[in-house]
Amino acid sequence: MKLGEYQKLTVVKRVEFGVYLAEHEGEEQRVLLPAKQVPEQTKPGDELEVFLYKDSKDRMIATTHTPKLVMGETAVLRVAQVGKIGAFLDWGLEKDLFLPYKEMTRKVQPEDEVMVRLYIDKSHRLCASMKKLYELLRTDAPYKKGDTVNGRIYEFGHDFGTFVAVDDCYSAMVPAHEDCSRFQIGDVIEAKVTGVKPDGKLDITLREKAYLQMDADARRVMEVIEEFAGVLPFTDKASPEVIMRETGLSKNAFKRAVGRLYKERRIEITERAIRKL
Repeated sequence: MKLGEYQKLTVVKRVEFGVYLAEHEGEEQRVLLPAKQVPEQTKPGDELEVFLYKDSKDRMIATTHTPKLVMGETAVLRVAQVGKIGAFLDWGLEKDLFLPYKEMTRKVQPEDEVMVRLYIDKSHRLCASMKKLYELLRTDAPYKKGDTVNGRIYEFGHDFGTFVAVDDCYSAMVPAHEDCSRFQIGDVIEAKVTGVKPDGKLDITLREKAYLQMDADARRVMEVIEEFAGVLPFTDKASPEVIMRETGLSKNAFKRAVGRLYKERRIEITERAIRKL
């Protein structure tokens, strides 16, 4: 019998408080299905499809109810409460699902919605984790280049990019050169598909079409110049790291924005600085 999964088990004994199920007749390992969930007319020998988890007393128990999350999948669950050692998530069963602090990628609060997977801890109990979601996401998204999609950020990969679950189930990524520092884990974003990899994963962008994005980037550069009292202490010859840190733009986007502002005669460029006119 496997925790966290649906299984077809055989009714081997009926008692006042439910029925006992086993993989087959004569099997010593049995699990209880409470009386209130036993279908009418059920008798020994019948086969029932159930989900297995552990109750509040850590006893394996069967249910015919449908949980919002099963082993090998991901789901977005609501935080019911937060305790001293972790949080408890509503997953559609009588007992809430435990999310330990060590399995969080950010602190959560009651009513937050978090994307998680199931795992079995050292005490052989089902728990939730916000980590290692990447390999469980689907790669058969119905989207193509140019489509607008909505996705939930579930991990910042830094050197690789920002990992996103489109529609909370399809694997996607925002490239590393795009600034996502204003977001946090769990935020839902709108993006455009820039490509579909051979393995089915989506490449997405937060940036608009070039002519629209350049306007936004130019406004951002002017805001930064204002923050530096009208004189930006570097030019487009600065390192990509400096430009990204100070403006949130890639070096190429910064150069295009500076070029736009220069043609509009809103700035002047010296050897080491950019000055507002």
